[in-house]
Amino acid sequence: MSLLAAWVLFPGALLALTVGCGLLVERAAGGRLPGPLVPISGLAVIVVGGQFLTWTPMTAELLVGATVALAIAGLAAGRRRLGAGVDGWAAAAALASFALLAAPIVLSGEATFAGYVKLDDTATWMALTDRVIESGRTLGGLAPSTYEATLAFNLGEGYPVGAFLPLGIASAIAGQDVAWTIQPYMAALGAALALGLWQLAAPVLASRPLRALVAVVGSQAALLYGYYLWGGVKEIAAAALLASAVPLAIFAADRGFQARAMIPLALVCAALLGVLSAAGAIWLVAPLAGAVCVVLTTTGARRAVRAALVFGALVASLALPVLTAGGLLPPTASPLTSEDALGNLIEPLEAAQLAGIWPAGDFRVDPTALPATTLLVVVAICFAVGALVLAWRRRAWGVPLYVGGALLGCALICALGSPWVDGKALATASPAIPFAAALGGAALWARGRRAEGAVALVAVAGGVLWSNALQYRDVDLAPRDQLSELERIGERIDGEGPTLMTEYQPYGARHFLRGADPEAASELRRRPVPLVSGRTLAKGRHADTDRLDPRALVAYRTLVLRRTPAQSRPPSPFELAWRGDFYEVWQRPAAGFERVIRHVGLGEGESPVGRPSCDKVRELAARAAGRGTLTAASRPGVTTVRPAGATVAGIAGGEFAASMKAPRASEYEFWLGGSVRSRAELLVDGRPAGEVRHHLNHAGLYTRLGEARLEPGRHDVVVRFAGPDMHPGSGGSSGGIGPLVLTDSDAAEAHVLEVSAAKAQERLCGRRWDWIELVGA
Repeated sequence: MSLLAAWVLFPGALLALTVGCGLLVERAAGGRLPGPLVPISGLAVIVVGGQFLTWTPMTAELLVGATVALAIAGLAAGRRRLGAGVDGWAAAAALASFALLAAPIVLSGEATFAGYVKLDDTATWMALTDRVIESGRTLGGLAPSTYEATLAFNLGEGYPVGAFLPLGIASAIAGQDVAWTIQPYMAALGAALALGLWQLAAPVLASRPLRALVAVVGSQAALLYGYYLWGGVKEIAAAALLASAVPLAIFAADRGFQARAMIPLALVCAALLGVLSAAGAIWLVAPLAGAVCVVLTTTGARRAVRAALVFGALVASLALPVLTAGGLLPPTASPLTSEDALGNLIEPLEAAQLAGIWPAGDFRVDPTALPATTLLVVVAICFAVGALVLAWRRRAWGVPLYVGGALLGCALICALGSPWVDGKALATASPAIPFAAALGGAALWARGRRAEGAVALVAVAGGVLWSNALQYRDVDLAPRDQLSELERIGERIDGEGPTLMTEYQPYGARHFLRGADPEAASELRRRPVPLVSGRTLAKGRHADTDRLDPRALVAYRTLVLRRTPAQSRPPSPFELAWRGDFYEVWQRPAAGFERVIRHVGLGEGESPVGRPSCDKVRELAARAAGRGTLTAASRPGVTTVRPAGATVAGIAGGEFAASMKAPRASEYEFWLGGSVRSRAELLVDGRPAGEVRHHLNHAGLYTRLGEARLEPGRHDVVVRFAGPDMHPGSGGSSGGIGPLVLTDSDAAEAHVLEVSAAKAQERLCGRRWDWIELVGA
């Protein structure tokens, strides 16, 4: 049901909104818009109108209702237009583009999102969407937290939110969390890109089936596809708006650049600024300059100046929230012009990636077959040039304006920006060359030159699909079941903060737990969360509660801890409030709990327990005399093995075996350090005990493989990996795998006992404990 809601109900709601609002734009323009441009025009209305409504908290409350009202009015006013039907081949192009983009997520069988553990920007997009839909751009009423700090850094500095407004509105209508709709939203933007390319190809290519093929190929450019798979909302939104701006400029030119006829173009341009900030105007330099030349040559300088002034006034008024909320460039943690600012890139991207062909599982690395890639890139460029020549001869100005504008805008940004910014520009411009190359091949085919046309289409379309098939295989899918548990926890502890997460989990700290004032020990935060050593965790790291200063821990009312075999019991003021498959929730009383004077963690390696030295026990007992009491947490240890070849088996397929000892008859859980990509099957004494597929972890965390009832003694344990197959995300690197850990689930919860100072040495010395504490009133 969740998959259906995310990939059918949400896109349906978004389509109804964009078509309804687009029909209103058509009425305002005073002429019939090309059908494929109606949805993108409606999207622009939602972006532009939403930016005005989210200017204040009071008007933000009207956002969803006002958008629905506009869409209903547009659908009612344009019912005759709707009754005339839609172009089936244009719709097929949009649907095919949507389906190809949906495949890596939908074929996993779960409504989730991509880019997990690769780039955490998607967590920030969720936080921004949550806030602007609920309260606009204000930060009022937010307690200090990672969520609040994330918003303060972005919203407080004028980050453009245009790309997130349609996502939030349609998600609210569909009743879905944005975590499960952000990927369908980007796929819908890809479908809008295909419709824009369809319209651009119309003057050059009469064959509608061929035009649909060209539009689909362009919309699947490998670099843009790669950014789609790691949360590139702004890149794919900008690409869709840019592809539609040119045919809308032609629409206005055909009507003599009358003020009404320029409204759709002005809306799309203002929406582009709302997506990228004011600096996004750089993408419009070439297309609008071409439009000015058309006006000069057809109507004269006076009318050209008047049209330019009217258009400029329209765009400036529609983009007023963008121009007043922030500066020319959006805030960023990475320098925008430094040559060393790579962000999450490994090295600067190659200009050759503009050809839309890059057969690699990760667009940040070199292709798997460099000679074949080079040949395909050369073929694509040659046929793209041919298409530009053909379009020029036919006076079909849209194709050269779009391709030239995309490449010029990209070149200007790359000349000024950092490698991180350059990558975004390359992704936004990357549909231009494969679109033009496929157009050139299709034009040859349509003119009867079937051999040359087939070579071009097979080379370009095949190169693009090959590239994206490898990215499909290596996609990093978020673990839906784990994050759904966080979503339920967020509802459970709403208002019971402040809350601390000790793992690096940006989707929890920035989104799912936002109602409980969450902070993460290795994230942007307002409170210091020091380690016992006095240092703080580096970004992306995980720490056991024993490694954190207990005084910092007890500042939080609630702890949301990832379940791992190495996790210690939190300090004594906390009690277990809830336990799931992936997380535990620990809470302390709001007031009136004992103060932790000293906390001594005793875990060793993967085991949360260890033996304290007698000297340490005597020291704590001496301090406890007259000042407080000693408490100790008791729990069983774990059994750990490090099978040879586990990492190789986890990546390429195969199995590893181990012999593990159960100390007593009980129910046991089996844990594997690291991530699982392909299917991993657990067998205990030859019997199936669990199965996991594609569960990714950050460093230092575990995957729960399964459980089994064991008798005392040794047991044969086998973990089988399927290796890369047709499932999305089954390829790629899993990193290091291991150890394999056995825990007693019946006795997993530690028990705290109180020990007097007089009996401390007798009760505590020489035994294994999770920790020992000195506590006082």
